[in-house]
Amino acid sequence: MPRSTSPRLPRLAASPGPFDARPLEPGEDLVAVGGEVVPDLVWHAYQHGVFPWYEAGGPVLWWSPDPRGVLPLAELRVARRLARTLASGRFRVSRDTAFAEVLHACAREHSDGVWIHPEMEACYTALHRAGRASSFEVWRGKELVGGLYGVLLGRIFCAESMVHRERDASKVALVEAARRLALEGVELFDVQFVTPHLARFGARAMPRRDYLALLPR
Repeated sequence: MPRSTSPRLPRLAASPGPFDARPLEPGEDLVAVGGEVVPDLVWHAYQHGVFPWYEAGGPVLWWSPDPRGVLPLAELRVARRLARTLASGRFRVSRDTAFAEVLHACAREHSDGVWIHPEMEACYTALHRAGRASSFEVWRGKELVGGLYGVLLGRIFCAESMVHRERDASKVALVEAARRLALEGVELFDVQFVTPHLARFGARAMPRRDYLALLPR
């Protein structure tokens, strides 16, 4: 989980309330503790650069990383081998045809354990039904072999998680999602944290203050 050095954290009610990461010191990530993972509150959080991430059985923790991992879609990089895979027709990519299945696979098939809890699955499924969350599915024949999901926030797509059951399937989901969303005017993938894997696609660190400044647009 992200780090935190903030000594005082606001506690939240279940109803939508303010999230404000601006008073945090650089490098502090934890914005608030408490509340419930319900659609209105989570949507409100995303609009302020905040997302929930917590352990099962514990209080809900609300985070705004500094720096923020972002992938500008105009700077997307695709390795040659992956480009050949994309061009081969080996996989078929769809959008929003199996959101619940992708979400559930992300929740249950990660090697680093379960961090997408049942209440989170219910919340993001509700956001999808409201047109605020989207999924990209990767198929081999009729079998779902990979995908990703995230929250749509204007020109930012907040990518939450991705999964693969075959080699390259999650990479194909990422590239196809980036390309298709770019055609719709989306400019930035919010990936929360930069990993070596995401850095190969062009992800980089952005100061939180710069990320928050993008949200009103």
